[in-house]
Amino acid sequence: MRAPLITLLLLLTTATFFSQETLEPVNTIENQFDEIYKKSSSYQTYKVISKDKFNKLKANILDSLERLEATIAKKELLLVTANNTETALKDDLNETKKALETAIKKENTISFFGIPLSKLAYNFLMWILVIILIAGMSYFVFKYLRSNILTKKAQNDLSAVNEEYEESRKKGLEREQKLRRQLQDEIMKHQK
Repeated sequence: MRAPLITLLLLLTTATFFSQETLEPVNTIENQFDEIYKKSSSYQTYKVISKDKFNKLKANILDSLERLEATIAKKELLLVTANNTETALKDDLNETKKALETAIKKENTISFFGIPLSKLAYNFLMWILVIILIAGMSYFVFKYLRSNILTKKAQNDLSAVNEEYEESRKKGLEREQKLRRQLQDEIMKHQK
């Protein structure tokens, strides 16, 4: 008893869910013209429309036109705003590109005594200066070492000359002393 009752209840609830709704006709301008045509009376080959229905239709059409014109005006305003925004964004993009190019140029150049040089030219110039300085330093080290060798040789030669001089002076003194003794001996011999 219970099962048929539940089945009947389910059928009724599903039937109400799936029943068709009655749709009211959409109040479009075309539908309004059709309705006026159907409800109008005929006189010979002409259709006679009541003034009230005609004025109502006219008011509805004018109302629809005003709404459409307002919508068109809003859309045109949005379009103009979008175009202005697009133009402003393009200008900003161009300015940003120029600023980026300037920044890249600045990054790729180095100022050397106020002269802007590319990094490659700067590196080339620096290496040339380093090589010139190394060559100059090598030249002066070579000259210093050569001068040092010549100075030591000159000092050695001076020492040798001084030794020879001292030796010859000693010999000269010894000879002189010998000659004096001989002279003294001769003087003494003559005095005796």
